[in-house]
Amino acid sequence: MLEPSNNDELPVIPGKRYFTIGEVSELCAVKPHVLRYWEQEFPNLKPVKRRGNRRYYQREDVILIRQIRSLLYDQGYTIGGARQRMTGDDSNDSNNLYGEMIRQMIEELEDVLKVLPA
Repeated sequence: MLEPSNNDELPVIPGKRYFTIGEVSELCAVKPHVLRYWEQEFPNLKPVKRRGNRRYYQREDVILIRQIRSLLYDQGYTIGGARQRMTGDDSNDSNNLYGEMIRQMIEELEDVLKVLPA
């Protein structure tokens, strides 16, 4: 399986409430062990843990993982640099992240509209 180099090539996030680590791995083109590592490195990535310590990610977590992936794989940030960018006090950076999140949601909604009958 080829790993997409750009988040635009990743699959659309389904309209579910919770995702398993395997599903998130496929949606974000990141291996499960990398997701578990990122949980330790990025304090704002906190999936819900249920029975047997199983992780369940919400839609916001999947979007956050895609942002982390983009910073690390596409933009060349280090883990420390990406963490700083994600949690930085600079309101400009946080506005850029929210803008990216909104842009991605709009694209996904437009994709859904294309599928719905007129």
